[in-house]
Amino acid sequence: MDTSNTPNFEVLKIKNMKSGISFSIFCLLTISLFSQGSPNTMTVKVDGKEYKSEPRRVTIGHYEYITGNVINPDKSLRFWIATIDGKQITESGKYLVIGEDDNYNKDKVFQAEWATGKYKGIAAIKYVEETKSPRMEFHVGESAYNGESIDVQIPGDGYINLTFNATLDGSWWKESTSTTAFGGVGRIMGKMEDKAVTGASGYDQNIDPEGNGYKKQKTLDKIMLTDGILKLKLK
Repeated sequence: MDTSNTPNFEVLKIKNMKSGISFSIFCLLTISLFSQGSPNTMTVKVDGKEYKSEPRRVTIGHYEYITGNVINPDKSLRFWIATIDGKQITESGKYLVIGEDDNYNKDKVFQAEWATGKYKGIAAIKYVEETKSPRMEFHVGESAYNGESIDVQIPGDGYINLTFNATLDGSWWKESTSTTAFGGVGRIMGKMEDKAVTGASGYDQNIDPEGNGYKKQKTLDKIMLTDGILKLKLK
């Protein structure tokens, strides 16, 4: 099998990394960004309700993601976009939306779509929304392959522009009783500190419920992202 044009799904491993980034790292960035005023914008309808934020770009080695966050209630929308070999993108075009868990190397439908040559790379999306404060319950949406794509434009003016619509696999999460009981006041204080970091910096801070003392509920649904537009300054 010719693997020269097979997507490198290593880019998705970053989704398993702790999303929170310490305030000490971003303190100087925060001062710089907010003193100058952020030029970044994002608007999207989440299940028909408008969501606006000032997105940020996070780069870790060859991997990067874009994150847009607000607080009260806490919401985070993240995009991982990469070339087929897992490197940072430099070209305009369509990036095929995929999920984290499926084996696309054995998915004939996916392989047929990828073989059309219409796509510059791959993308993954994750949405997290606090549904009970302080971070007691969450609604989480994760992308999966269903033929959708993100349109990326890099016009050479120092910005990247995204337009997108996506259907996410939704799940509901509740903080476990034991976590609430043993965490006590210290856990509540930690949540409030995380909220403060997100509010001050614009970066997501410990918002993912998976592996963080929350239990996934049996109810599953879909989260619809429509009319999405994002503009981000690259440097």
